[in-house]
Amino acid sequence: MPKPIIGFVGLGMMGSAMVERLQSLEYSLFVLANNARENVDKAVARGAIEVSYGSELAQNCDIVMICVDTSQSVEGLIYGSQGLLEGIRAGSYIIDFGTSIPESTKKIAKDLKNRNVGYLDAPLGRTPLFAREGKLNIMGAGSQKDFDVLKPVLDDLGENIFYVGPSGSGHSLKLINNFMAMTTAAAMSEAFAIGDLSNIPRETLYNIMSAGPLHSGMMDFIKEQAIAGDIKLEFSVKNGLKDVGYYVDMAEKLGYNSPISLGTKKSLSTASDDGWADKMVPELVDYFSKSSSK
Repeated sequence: MPKPIIGFVGLGMMGSAMVERLQSLEYSLFVLANNARENVDKAVARGAIEVSYGSELAQNCDIVMICVDTSQSVEGLIYGSQGLLEGIRAGSYIIDFGTSIPESTKKIAKDLKNRNVGYLDAPLGRTPLFAREGKLNIMGAGSQKDFDVLKPVLDDLGENIFYVGPSGSGHSLKLINNFMAMTTAAAMSEAFAIGDLSNIPRETLYNIMSAGPLHSGMMDFIKEQAIAGDIKLEFSVKNGLKDVGYYVDMAEKLGYNSPISLGTKKSLSTASDDGWADKMVPELVDYFSKSSSK
């Protein structure tokens, strides 16, 4: 069967890597500029067609993929003037690959269903490097029927594809995942900072801690920056803060006051306020180390 025509908006680090992967597999792509002008130009140079409005993107495509920063951005793309909703065709699909608020996701899914448009929240795991190789982890949520239709395309983007339940489930899982990831990253960064104050070599600290059950992939990401100065995780402090903030809000709506996430949020917020918002999360090691030595 012919490959579906895909529209993509949100060509940041992750989105541009996904577009590169899709183009390498000879999908026809339309792209809509959001912020990353340089990445849009590169996609166009490889054969993508640029459009100016979401409505135009929706009119031309079988599947529209969104990979932007916030729920507010997603809602603007869908409901805004000349947005996707104005041009979307019955029988087409929209996939939100970002990290959004579950309640917003459920509302969008309901509104699109009324237009006979399928909608998946399908947040991602792993890094842009994995995206270029088609080895992402993808958590797909929505109707089982829509997921089954879209799975061949998801298989071209990811190595581990999970159906996790009805609309909103993917974004709920992603927020839980990112809460755990950012908490681990902040805790490990602080551990290295206290180790510095205690005159414990970072490599010694890592070797001891990683020899037991504390060992994890996130610990290794932080270690690479702490010991080798190598950033293996391209995820900014401001994005981490946004995701943990969404998690706090989600927990509160579920009737749970989360003290651990509030501590993580405060750590990220303090770093952001001190000018580290655009730094990558593994660089928190340097922030905490400098702060602890004041």
